[in-house]
Amino acid sequence: MKAIKVRLWQDLVNYKKPTSFQLKETYPLPPYSTVIGMVHNLCQYQTYHAMKISIQGKNFSKVNDLYTRYEFKNGMTYDSKRHQLKVGDYGVGKGISTTELLVDVKLTLHIIPEDQSIVDEIYNAFLHPWEYPSLGRREDIAIIDKVKVVEVEEQILSKDIRMRKDYGAYIPKDWVENNYILFKNRQQGISDLGTRFQLTKNYELVNYGTKKNPKVFRKWNKKEVYYATYLSAPRKSRVYIDNDEKKDIVFMV
Repeated sequence: MKAIKVRLWQDLVNYKKPTSFQLKETYPLPPYSTVIGMVHNLCQYQTYHAMKISIQGKNFSKVNDLYTRYEFKNGMTYDSKRHQLKVGDYGVGKGISTTELLVDVKLTLHIIPEDQSIVDEIYNAFLHPWEYPSLGRREDIAIIDKVKVVEVEEQILSKDIRMRKDYGAYIPKDWVENNYILFKNRQQGISDLGTRFQLTKNYELVNYGTKKNPKVFRKWNKKEVYYATYLSAPRKSRVYIDNDEKKDIVFMV
């Protein structure tokens, strides 16, 4: 199968965890839904195009930064002693809060569309983007270092393969359970040293109300993965490999 392989760099970025509020925590790598959203925006798709994604990368460090935070409650009228802003008859609180930022992020993405006929379309969208690419927040600009079309095939390894130094990846749960991927300190008695996440990938709109009074919400399809660094794939593992010069493992989900 064909994939679009993208290498990109970001200066300061937040891939926000949806359950963090007082401190906007960040994932170590962008979730699948974030990457899929960037692809759909660059291609200007109006409907969902199914695709598999592999995400790996690294960052230099993490810092905290301040941002302006606005708070309001539906139907709460303006109170000069409580609110800093008045919008119509309603009150809005304005203050500061903290966000985590990853520094000097380098990512390697593999994008494998289910419809292989749109591979060139996605490739050209990254090669000649119609607007500046962003990944994470709207202001988190992504600098595309390299984009190319590669072949991805399933292989049974004849020798051990190690990932690039300091690079981490989202690894499908079944790869870990089947020992296709090993962690650095497995021999010390701790088998799974990665962090487990349930990451959003795509969603469907579900009406939890009635036809007369619809209440439509997004029902997310989540994927359980491990995040870890210093990874290796042992001999006889069944993994996906691209045909690029460095022959990266493709952790497609």
